[in-house]
Amino acid sequence: MSIPFQLPETFAQIPRYKILYPNPSPIHPLSSITRTVSPHHPLITIHAKREDHSSPLACAGNKYRKLEYIVPDILSQTPLYHSHENNPTPRPLQGAVTTLVTEGAIQSNHTVQVAALARTLGLKALILLHRGTGGGLEAASDKEAFQRSGNVQINHLLGAEARICEDDPLAWDATPLLDELRATGENPYWIPGGASLHPLGGLGYARAAFEIAAQEEELGLGGSGMFDYIFVACGSGSTIGGLVAGFKLLEKIRGLDASKTIRGSRKVIGILNSPTKARAYHEARVLAFARRAGELIGLDGERDIGVEDVRLDDRFVGTAYGVLDRESKQALETMARVEGMVLDPVYTAKVARGMMHWVNKGEVADSAKPLEQVNVLFIHTGGQGALGAYADLIKHPWI
Repeated sequence: MSIPFQLPETFAQIPRYKILYPNPSPIHPLSSITRTVSPHHPLITIHAKREDHSSPLACAGNKYRKLEYIVPDILSQTPLYHSHENNPTPRPLQGAVTTLVTEGAIQSNHTVQVAALARTLGLKALILLHRGTGGGLEAASDKEAFQRSGNVQINHLLGAEARICEDDPLAWDATPLLDELRATGENPYWIPGGASLHPLGGLGYARAAFEIAAQEEELGLGGSGMFDYIFVACGSGSTIGGLVAGFKLLEKIRGLDASKTIRGSRKVIGILNSPTKARAYHEARVLAFARRAGELIGLDGERDIGVEDVRLDDRFVGTAYGVLDRESKQALETMARVEGMVLDPVYTAKVARGMMHWVNKGEVADSAKPLEQVNVLFIHTGGQGALGAYADLIKHPWI
């Protein structure tokens, strides 16, 4: 059933191309996992928002929601944001886009969603897969299988052209590659990895904040009536950045004084999935994304969004990006066996591990108000397509 919600005028006027289903991605209770991880906190509720059920396109996940606000620029005859972000002097792109170009790690979910989008738009897709990002490939016992299965296989099925790179393309300017394509008659449009560095990359999850708020009312939550804690992966950063901006706009519209509400504002907790950069680096990045999205939707980015609004947890990063450590594997298996819900090995397994820790250790409970209900939301951003590449780590007991 569709749950209507209204965006403020400034936000509603931003062009959006519908990739998601007409109905919001569902939110459902995780009653069994709640009893498993919160036996001593009976007033805690845990729900999941299923972004992996959000779109009819292949391997639904959080990137489709971001891409909805990028497609209008792609379809424009004079796109504004087609160039690599490291190119200081981008040239105007004249005429219709013919090829979407993007990048990611070997098992990137983002590249799959861009490739599927390209199919529906009648465009070609060129994806750059780099071996050097994270440790997934290095940790794999069968490296050849890792490079041909999972999301790599899905990209091939979608007809995308893949080029394997030794280095991260973001470490250099991809303009020579884009110029190479132009020389062959193509009109390429560059989409940064995860879509986060795209100027419009945070808008999709700013909109998702309004969707979640409407679903809260439909669910009739107890306690504060809203999700007090929202757990989501923090990778490239614009998913959580957009959520922060969207919820801050909601608070401003409703005249919410967080100090006078039952529990204050919603606390969006980003679970970091890579130890490569320090938490401070990610905090500054997410704050910049939140402020950029905020400016576009009607906020004063500097005044309305502060560093205190960015809450990241780096305790569950494991040994490397893309490596399924023992504790995250256990969280993945627990969620599957207790709730029948399959996570992915790179992002949501670590988020589930972090969320379950916060609940089990009472970090979401208020010791000063022990009798009040606490509502927790876990955002499932998809990514299960990568599981096949991790078969050597997630083995059948009879093998």
